[in-house]
Amino acid sequence: MKAPLLRAPSPLPGFGPSFGIALAMLSVVVLLPIGALLGRGLMIGPAELWGMVNTRRVWSALALSFRAALIASLFNLVFGLVLAWVLVRYRFWGRRLIDAAVDLPFALPTAVAGIALTALYAPNGPFGQALAPFGLRIAYTEAGIWLALVFIGLPFVVRTVQPVIEELDPDIEEASATLGARRFHTLRRVILPTLTPALLTGFALALARSVGEYGSVIFIAGNIPGLTEIAPLLIVIRLEEYNSDAAAAIGIAMLLISFAMLLAINAIQIWSRRRIGLV
Repeated sequence: MKAPLLRAPSPLPGFGPSFGIALAMLSVVVLLPIGALLGRGLMIGPAELWGMVNTRRVWSALALSFRAALIASLFNLVFGLVLAWVLVRYRFWGRRLIDAAVDLPFALPTAVAGIALTALYAPNGPFGQALAPFGLRIAYTEAGIWLALVFIGLPFVVRTVQPVIEELDPDIEEASATLGARRFHTLRRVILPTLTPALLTGFALALARSVGEYGSVIFIAGNIPGLTEIAPLLIVIRLEEYNSDAAAAIGIAMLLISFAMLLAINAIQIWSRRRIGLV
């Protein structure tokens, strides 16, 4: 008589070695850097950390970074859903080209993206000159930061939601229509509940990417302290001043705020999965 299996068969050969390699890679890439940053904070001390963070310039930079990242990610949440839906459900000339262009922010260096956006939206750029008569200014304002973060965050939402839309059977929408439901009701009651977990995942990825973005923002932001200076730039400034303790303090503040935001998003995601019966 065979002994019962303690674990279900796995396609990966050897749970122990696979788990050990994965844990080692996770430690080297994620856990050790975060542990080193927190360890530096313990060496500095809570009182000193708070004194370095609790300044008007630091709070302004932190507020701008997280506010701009949140606004850009919310925009990408809506526009990314629409774009993914169009790419999956409709066939038109140039669809493959647009689909390939979605991945451009992944391949394009962020500094190049920042330079290109600045050249287009600067006061002497083609788009900047076209918007000037309407009193609109993009470059060297917070709006320019939003634009850069939308550019680098959009692919995360599109590529996360697109496979789920492809698996969504159109017959469900047709059945809802035959039962007398209007399109908005079908969208709210049938489609969005199914797409919510993927949408939240894409939103979290875009938000995490946007909060720490540096290369594409510094060229179009203007980097005015208290107005358009982002937290990652302030960390670089502190390092250039050889004030690594202040840079570590700002980094710890960003880490704690980001962790709290991602924890809230994950909690909402678990609730949405339970609501539609996926957990």
